[in-house]
Amino acid sequence: MDDKISSAIERVTELESELEASTDATTGGDALARAHEILHRWVDSVTAVVATPGMGRVVLIHDDGSESRISSPDLPMRLAVPVTFGTTTE
Repeated sequence: MDDKISSAIERVTELESELEASTDATTGGDALARAHEILHRWVDSVTAVVATPGMGRVVLIHDDGSESRISSPDLPMRLAVPVTFGTTTE
C-alpha cells in the first residue's frame, strides 16, 4: 500500500479515536469492492448538488429528499463553474 494512503488512514484513525469513535479502514479486496458498489449507488441517487467553495462544503440532495453533507477543501472547487467575465471582440 502507498505510504501516502497509509499515512492518511493513520491520521484519520487517530483523529477519530480522540473523539472515541471507532473506524473501519478498507483498502482492498472484497471489502473495497463492496464499498465502491455502495458509494456508486449512493452517488447515483443524487438529484441536486449545492457547492459552497468559500465554506468548503458540498450538499448532495438525494432522490428521496435526504441530504448528505461533505466537508472538503477541494471538492467544492472542483464542482464550481469557472467564472467568466465575457469575451472581448476585436
